[in-house]
Amino acid sequence: MAAADRSILPDTVQAINYDIGLFDLELGGAFSFQGIVKIQVKIKSATKSITLNAHHLTIHEGEISGQKTTDVSYDEKSQRVTLVFPEEISASSDAVLSIRYAGTMNNSMAGFYRSKYKPTVTPVESVPMDGEHHVMFSTQFESSDARRAIPCFDEPNLKATFDVSIEIPEDQIALSNMPEKEVKQARAGLKTVVFERTPVMSTYLLAWAFGDFEYVEGFTQREYQGKQLPCRVYTTKGLKEQGRFALENCHQVVDYFSEIFKIDYPLPKMDLLAVHEFSHGAMENWGLVTYRTTAVLFDEKQSDAKYKNRVAYVVAHELAHQWFGNLVTMDWWSELWLNEGFATWVGWLAVDHLYPDHEVWSQFVTEAVQTAQNLDSLRASHPIEVPVRDALEVEQIFDAISYLKGSSVIRMLSGHLGVDTFLGGVSAYLKKHAYGNATTNDLWAALSKASGKDVNVFMDPWIRKIGFPVLTVAEEPGQIGVRQSRFLQTGDVKGEEDETLWWVPLGLKTDPKATGAATKALTIKEDTLRDVDETFYKLNSDQVGFYRTNYPPARLELLGKERHKLSVEDKIGLVADAAALAVAGQGTTAGFLVLVEKFSDEKNKAVWSQIISSLGNIRSIFADNETLANGLKAFTLRLVTPATEEIGWDFAPNENFLTGQMRALLISTAGNAGHAKTIAEAKRRFQAYQRGDRSAVHPSLRLAVFQIVVREGGKTAYEAVLNEYTSTTSIDGKETCLLALGKVQTADLVKSFLDFQFSDKVALQDVHTGSVSLAANSKVRNALWQYIKENWDPISKKLSASSVVMDRYLKTCLSKFASHEMEKEIAAFFKDKDTKGYDRGLVQVSDTVQANANYKERDEALVLEWLKTHDYRRKLASRYPVAVISEQVIHYDLIMTKTIPEVDVHVAFARLNVSAQSNMD
Repeated sequence: MAAADRSILPDTVQAINYDIGLFDLELGGAFSFQGIVKIQVKIKSATKSITLNAHHLTIHEGEISGQKTTDVSYDEKSQRVTLVFPEEISASSDAVLSIRYAGTMNNSMAGFYRSKYKPTVTPVESVPMDGEHHVMFSTQFESSDARRAIPCFDEPNLKATFDVSIEIPEDQIALSNMPEKEVKQARAGLKTVVFERTPVMSTYLLAWAFGDFEYVEGFTQREYQGKQLPCRVYTTKGLKEQGRFALENCHQVVDYFSEIFKIDYPLPKMDLLAVHEFSHGAMENWGLVTYRTTAVLFDEKQSDAKYKNRVAYVVAHELAHQWFGNLVTMDWWSELWLNEGFATWVGWLAVDHLYPDHEVWSQFVTEAVQTAQNLDSLRASHPIEVPVRDALEVEQIFDAISYLKGSSVIRMLSGHLGVDTFLGGVSAYLKKHAYGNATTNDLWAALSKASGKDVNVFMDPWIRKIGFPVLTVAEEPGQIGVRQSRFLQTGDVKGEEDETLWWVPLGLKTDPKATGAATKALTIKEDTLRDVDETFYKLNSDQVGFYRTNYPPARLELLGKERHKLSVEDKIGLVADAAALAVAGQGTTAGFLVLVEKFSDEKNKAVWSQIISSLGNIRSIFADNETLANGLKAFTLRLVTPATEEIGWDFAPNENFLTGQMRALLISTAGNAGHAKTIAEAKRRFQAYQRGDRSAVHPSLRLAVFQIVVREGGKTAYEAVLNEYTSTTSIDGKETCLLALGKVQTADLVKSFLDFQFSDKVALQDVHTGSVSLAANSKVRNALWQYIKENWDPISKKLSASSVVMDRYLKTCLSKFASHEMEKEIAAFFKDKDTKGYDRGLVQVSDTVQANANYKERDEALVLEWLKTHDYRRKLASRYPVAVISEQVIHYDLIMTKTIPEVDVHVAFARLNVSAQSNMD
């Protein structure tokens, strides 16, 4: 994207160094602060005015070369301030622009802000209160919020160095990107902490924090500049021991990345900070990474084990940014994927290195790849590299395309080139552009040189074109034909939408004796593969390619029978493709059901997660039809009951991580599908838990048990779990309770729950969490929408403080509907609203709801007729007890050949690793 197509600052002035001093911090009341920033600048051309970024700051005075400002004008829309001086400032290689200003330590999770928390131990006397809560302070500057804390040239390619000093109470601790340089005595009870100068970096990577902190410390095994590097995890007092797991990962990952990138980590320390209120999952500030608490803290005794996996991944992801993003930064926000796509892929690579038993690539396929493909199958998707004119637009592309499609195509490319060759090219790229900015083409050039292949030729369509292909397979004796076309969830691709020719690695898995082109790529519209073993073959081995495969029905059934020849990733891809192709009308419901019916003996958690997610989406679409809903519930129950009863409730000592996660998923699914024994056991254990026997509910089963009892127990159970929310001491306990409370079954409890969510008792970052479950809960999603409409003004006021939070909330709340009337109603409601910051999300909601509605209209009558003519319920009841099933006579038949939708999953939750079980009614 050319500079002329960007809304950027004038290039008359270039910042070299910022010297930032923060003082007179009002710890209470308005939470204001005063600041002085002295910017060493190069005046590139003579000028009487200097324009830079500022947002919600008051400029007292500016001065340069002995001249003081005669006028200060603000452009609120573009978040800029222009300082006018009495005389022209001559071009110069060295000048100092000094600005005195004031700002606010806001409560919007952006810029320099405050976080509320309930301390677990008595805090030091100086810690301020905000209502009933104590407060810590930190920054969040990505993408364009450094301007909320300092007047600055706030664009990623306007790099500079930074000196930071901050005046704080003597009994608190201050942190920044670099170590302390000195501590000076300030006014009574205060000190000024001065930090070392940073390397050259972008403004969005600057960070500081202060509060009543403590830390745990470890050291790398490798030496950096002659000594082991200190790594620390900081928390508010009382929580530091829960940072030990992240700490153990931190120093190992720093060493791992230093080795594979062949560049030593360049800063003298690596700090991780747990922040109590945080809009994202984490932020990669160089040398001081900030995290929401559930992404960095883990309690071995109290935490659900799934958060261990989450902490390991998020720590690795953010540390990857220390090289890919911080050392080398994208030139402009249109290339955000260079930061996020790579950090996502290499984050998983690091977790796989540390925890090979976690089988993270199967998790990647079922979470990352499928989430990205669900979004990218909408017309309202966007290319990986998306044009961004104004930095204020960029928040909406922090999504599954930039992170998950980006990482998926990197996985595909690294698989083609070989991981070692790929990392060699990355190392060369990082060394060449260190402390500077780079583009996608710069990365392709380095990879091309390392591999001897023209990477740009086959990767360009994946990065700069919207969508992805489906490969349709036609069989003939001894050969198969493959044809690529764009895949849309709606199945109605127009000619002008299907002009992209993707480079598609075929990854043919077959009998090793055959001579089929296992490594061949499809580069034309269609081709023929000859000498293919007809007894067994599968395309897209290990689901490395970012595409779907549409097999003939007989082949799909045969692959289901021979599933034991497939890798875990192959199974996940097979199930996910069958479901997605059914919704698009390119596959059949019969093919999907034939396939998944055979998986009742499956032993892998990731495969079960994909099956249950697909079935949950089907149930969501037909939820308004009681006969259909009960039939699909019965099918789900029949499928999961054998595995649920086999795995049981008890965790064996030293049990495999994935086994425990599969137990939680199966129990949740069976219980919510009406399995009587599971419901009874969940209630029994919950009652014991309530009586004080905390061992009655294993931490990894809390969500499953709480969901089941809330669903089955009415107001009493709802109030019990609500009380658990207010009393839990587990870091992940509040998130677990919010997800469980979304299982309420009546409109009055929905209102009560939503009133609670929007009260001060729930942090802004978590407001959407309970609504994820409400939206997936077919009994009450209409009540959720009604509440949003009736309370829009206060909801909008609360959520609009962060466009990320607003966008995430609306997408998760509204994407589950399946009627054209509802799509029109949603569009009409927002027609006269100012939707800047979440307009792209609303278009995605519209596309998803319309696709759901098309599917429902197309299939509902035929599926209803199918259900009425068979006797499935009696056959099921003779084998498995069912707690709640309609008296409608239902039968399961594999003749049916209609479609099943795979509704877009919650994009914002992909980075947070929320379990698929929250998607089930």
